[in-house]
Amino acid sequence: MDWLQNQDFDWYKANIPFMETPDKEIDATYYYRWELVTRHICYGSPNSGYSLTEFANRPSWSGAYGAIACPSGHQFNEIRWMHNPRVARDYLRYWFRTKGAQPRKYSSWLADSAWAVHQVHPNKAFIIDLFPDLVKNFKGWEARHWVKEMNMFWQTGHDDGMEFNINSRQTKDILRGDRAFRPSFNSYMWADATALAKISALDEDKELEKEYMAIAANLKKQIQEKLWDSKRNFFFPMSSREETDKEGNVVKAHTLTYQSGKFAGNPHGRELHGYVPWAFNIPDPGFAVAWQYLMDPEYFYAPFGPRTTEVNDPLYVLKTGCCWWSGQSWPFATAQTLKAMGNLLQFYEQDQISKKDYLTVLHTFAISQRKDGKPYIAEALNPDDGSWRGHDMRNRSEHYFHSSFNDQIITGLIGLQPASDISFVIDPLAPESWDYFAMESIPYKGHMISVLWDKTGDRYGAGKGFHVFIDGNKPKSTQSPRKVTIALPSVQEVPMDKPLRFNYAVNNDGDYYPRYTASFIAKGTSLSKIHDGEYVYDRQPANRWTSYGSKQKQDWLVCDLGEARILDTLKLYIIDDGQGVLAPRSFTCEYWKDEKWVALPGQKRFPEKAEGKRANTLSFPALMVRKLRFVFQNAPESGSGLTELQAWGPGRLPYIPPRPPPGNMAFNPTNKGYPKATASFSDRYGGVAKSTIDGKIRFQRTPVNRWTSYGSPNKTDWLEVDFGKEKVFKKVVLHIYDDHGGVQTPSSYTIQTLKGTEWTDVQNIHKSPAELRGSSENTATFAPQTSTRIRVVFTHKGKARSGLTEIEVR
Repeated sequence: MDWLQNQDFDWYKANIPFMETPDKEIDATYYYRWELVTRHICYGSPNSGYSLTEFANRPSWSGAYGAIACPSGHQFNEIRWMHNPRVARDYLRYWFRTKGAQPRKYSSWLADSAWAVHQVHPNKAFIIDLFPDLVKNFKGWEARHWVKEMNMFWQTGHDDGMEFNINSRQTKDILRGDRAFRPSFNSYMWADATALAKISALDEDKELEKEYMAIAANLKKQIQEKLWDSKRNFFFPMSSREETDKEGNVVKAHTLTYQSGKFAGNPHGRELHGYVPWAFNIPDPGFAVAWQYLMDPEYFYAPFGPRTTEVNDPLYVLKTGCCWWSGQSWPFATAQTLKAMGNLLQFYEQDQISKKDYLTVLHTFAISQRKDGKPYIAEALNPDDGSWRGHDMRNRSEHYFHSSFNDQIITGLIGLQPASDISFVIDPLAPESWDYFAMESIPYKGHMISVLWDKTGDRYGAGKGFHVFIDGNKPKSTQSPRKVTIALPSVQEVPMDKPLRFNYAVNNDGDYYPRYTASFIAKGTSLSKIHDGEYVYDRQPANRWTSYGSKQKQDWLVCDLGEARILDTLKLYIIDDGQGVLAPRSFTCEYWKDEKWVALPGQKRFPEKAEGKRANTLSFPALMVRKLRFVFQNAPESGSGLTELQAWGPGRLPYIPPRPPPGNMAFNPTNKGYPKATASFSDRYGGVAKSTIDGKIRFQRTPVNRWTSYGSPNKTDWLEVDFGKEKVFKKVVLHIYDDHGGVQTPSSYTIQTLKGTEWTDVQNIHKSPAELRGSSENTATFAPQTSTRIRVVFTHKGKARSGLTEIEVR
């Protein structure tokens, strides 16, 4: 598996179940999907802990630290199988207790996700503490999306994660026009109501349990009675209001797809999300006839499918631009369909889908996640040729975490179905033709489960047959893989991590500290990337600082925490890309003591020698540390680099960041009185001048905390700070915002001061670095100036415009 960018095999060993099957494509995708998790784990802040991202970047529509609710259900299903539940638990709390989180911006099933995590890693105190947040979230959906007369929830396809679809395209607004009672969203709300009922029962609140059971029962009734079309044998969205398209065709209120409108009476209209009710085991027996279409090439089946819309639909179309759900194969939908297939096979008596069908779709899903012969996933692919064309945008779509795969392996292929009591079922969907398969170290209710099938008994040394192990003991064996019910010796609560530990080196909130400096910063890299809580080793998209091009034998990196913290562990995520940035020959770690750099005492390193593409851990006796310095001995003709630095020690909530140092005359966090910031032009997306004096330094696109002149007709634009009275200053620090698109690093700048009524250029400015650098600190020093105002005039780079996230005047 040399294609793994994250080669920290100690992390995999400590965190994931290991698997082997005869299908090496499935195996490769399984391990790739765990690496995908590591790409998207984000330590947001000491107060929020861990969360997960969806995209390679943090787009404008994401919430705090890049999280988006839309794929959260998939993400929780994956990470609940990690050995330590901290990431999953932090992520659950994130949605309700972190400023800037957006739990209802897109459809999700967060209460069901909380229960799914609890089934694997039970902790009553944790889920009961979370319960009021889950209830509040459900009521938030009710307040905006519940339609009393229809007893259902409405949602648009866009906010259901399915942008341009065959129903939205029958309205004037083809992106957001389809406000409908959707099978998917109402299934999510059924799942949440059911989970809330179960948590109520756990809390012994019978009235609340009864209330949410009734809500769930009603939703099931409406889904089956109103969203099912007995003529077409499928679940469809129902329009919630009358809609007219650009040609004047009318889709009537409360009609299913193609029961009215331009294509009224058309026998098609089936979309893959019609299978979502089975992903939560909602339908009663009798609806499985819908599955006759999945494996049929005249409907959904495709070489790299399934398709999101049946192929003969009048609005079926494949596009080479995002984000079309009218035929393209979307991993989000494929994952839901696989989950639904597994449930259909394990919990229903039916003759529409077989284990062979399940393996076919699973194998197809595995090989679909490829690019240039290596594991890869973007947003959507052509179901006929497997190309990601049009849905694989640079610095956005790479290694996209919008779906699940490993949960389907564990609960479907291997067959471990979590339950609420001490007994559980293993019902493998692996084919009978396989001579072997194995998965070991599956965490479950405080125990470790392993499942082995060895036809000859020669492969694993555990004897011939199908075996289940609990903590190394073998309570169950059969001659062949089949459904077995097993009782755990006990249900053990999985405790919370104690004592609480913080990574003090992270800085996602734009605070002045922690603050980083380096002897050299390579072009296209940024110090801001090594304290963003994520570690990704790829060259593109670049999430790194490197010293490539410094031509020095050694380079250094300094982290100033702002105040002394108790530390005992450091982790350096070292880059080794074989293309100019290699693991250093060695490195030293020092801390600032008595006005000099001193080696950290008692260091223990793992691994002993610096290695790339993994965490390099330094542990030492707990020590009060404010500043850290790392000196890297560069490999020959190469630079050194990191994708992340972590500094761990004990902590206590709430974490309070250090105050910025005094002396910044442009600092006004309340924006009341003076100083004041103005600009010659400000963009219309919230990039305003006052954001540059609030003390927050954020180079990410979200949250918006910057000024830009995007859209300006001018070749130059200025940002001005009015101090309200005369000040003496000799230094300006520009934290330049560069989104690599419409806002880029300016080609140059000048500094002016107000002399009477005239603006005068400051002379003899020393600029560091000499060439302006985006997403970075740029310093200008000069002879002391006295003025009430200062201006920075930016000369834009080509058609792009300029921007700042912060200005300091000292």
